[in-house]
Amino acid sequence: MLTVPTALYEDRRLAGGGGLRRPTGLFKGQRNYLPKFIQSVLSSIDLRDRRGCTMVVGSDGRYFSRMAIEIVVQMAAANGIGRLIIGQNGMLSTPAVSCIIRKIKAEAAGGIILTASHCPGGPGGEFGVKFNVANGGMWFSICLNNHDFFPLILL
Repeated sequence: MLTVPTALYEDRRLAGGGGLRRPTGLFKGQRNYLPKFIQSVLSSIDLRDRRGCTMVVGSDGRYFSRMAIEIVVQMAAANGIGRLIIGQNGMLSTPAVSCIIRKIKAEAAGGIILTASHCPGGPGGEFGVKFNVANGGMWFSICLNNHDFFPLILL
């Protein structure tokens, strides 16, 4: 495991719906852009609730989703998440992620959804990440607006 110090994003505005939505090229091209956001999401979960818990991961299948899922898996493992439920080929809609979280209640710490909702995808389009909390609802307590990013914890 490796801890990497990080700096703030230049633009910390978040998209509605408890997530981050930006051009796909930013996620792909800026070093550690996605891992920093995933780390801040995971660090928002109390360490006692995070260790050994289950998280649900889904995507709408847009461009960059496969690589993003690999990053989420690595970050989850490095942060002590015990189990991930990932849709076949990574595909799980936002309502499906919420439903699964509610079904497995006690063991779920939440879910990560890789989608930019209605925005066009592709290399020149948008990519986004949303987080649903342990009750399946949207994440509204965005800690990264007022604080430095947490250091990355990587495998």
